[in-house]
Amino acid sequence: MELHSVNIEIKSLRTLDEMRAVVELQKTYWGDDLESVVPAHMLFTLANYGGHVLAAYDGDKMVAALIGLLGTDSQDTRRPAMANLQLVSKRMIVLPEYRSHGIGYRLKMVQRDIALQMGVRLVTWTFDPLLAANARLNIRKLGAVSQRYFDNYYGSADLGGLARQGWSDRLLVEWWVTSRRVEERIYGKRGDLTLVQYLEANTPILNPTTVTADGLPVPPDAVQLVSGSLALIEIPVDLAAVEANATLADTWRRSIRTVFRQMFSEGFIVTDFLSEVYQGRERAFYLLSYNGPQFEMVSMN
Repeated sequence: MELHSVNIEIKSLRTLDEMRAVVELQKTYWGDDLESVVPAHMLFTLANYGGHVLAAYDGDKMVAALIGLLGTDSQDTRRPAMANLQLVSKRMIVLPEYRSHGIGYRLKMVQRDIALQMGVRLVTWTFDPLLAANARLNIRKLGAVSQRYFDNYYGSADLGGLARQGWSDRLLVEWWVTSRRVEERIYGKRGDLTLVQYLEANTPILNPTTVTADGLPVPPDAVQLVSGSLALIEIPVDLAAVEANATLADTWRRSIRTVFRQMFSEGFIVTDFLSEVYQGRERAFYLLSYNGPQFEMVSMN
C-alpha cells in the first residue's frame, strides 16, 4: 500500500460521537469483548478531564488512535501525588494496512508535546516483550527504557487479545520525554552501535537461538551468565509465526520471563533494541545495560 504520512492528519478528540469511532477502531485488533475495549463514555471522560484521545485520519477515515490519561506512581505513597505525576499511555491502535508508515511514531510525538505542555516529564505504558515491532518503536525510535517486568499483567484468560495463549506478561516502558537520551533519538543525533560492534566488544547474547526445520527460532534451555555491563536478549522477529506452534510459543514465554526477571533483579535496564541480519537470518535483540550506561535518569526529587 502506498502511503505518504504527510497526508495523515492527527486530531485531538473531544466529543462522544468521535469516541464511538475510536471504539470501532479498537475492535479491529482487540475484538468485541467488553473487557478488552475502552468504551466511548470512558474515552469521553478521559479526553475532557486531564487525559487525551488522539486520532489519525486519512481523509475522513480514522486509521489510528492513541489513548492516554494523567496518573501517578503509587509505589511510594508517602510522597505527594505531584512528585509522582506521569502520563499513562493506555492504548495505541493502527489499522494493519497503515502500519510501518510512521503513524504510531507521530502519535507518540503529539503525546510528548502534551506531556511537555503539562510539565510532565514521564510517560509510561506496557507492551508484550515478544513483539519486536513494538520494541523497535518504544525503545529504539522513541528512546524509552524499561526496568520492570510484570507476570500476566492482564491475567491468563484469552479474552479479546489481552492475553495471548494464556499469557499476558508485559514490560513497563519509561519514556523520560525531557531527557537528553530521548531528544537525541527523536532528532537523530544519537550514534547507535550495530549488533556486530556490540558482539566485537564481547557483549554476550544471553539466550542465542537455534532454528527448527521450518525456520522458527528456539530459545536455549539455559541462559548464559553475564560478566560485563552489557548484555543482549534475543526475541523472535515474527511472534505470530512462533505462536502457530503452541508448544514453542509457551517455551518462549517461559524463557523470556526467566531471563528478564533475572537481569532486572541484577540491576540491568533495557536501553536499546536491534534487529539485523546475523548468521544468515534476521535476528532481534534487546540491549541491557548495568546501572544505565548512556542513560540519563531524570530525578523526581
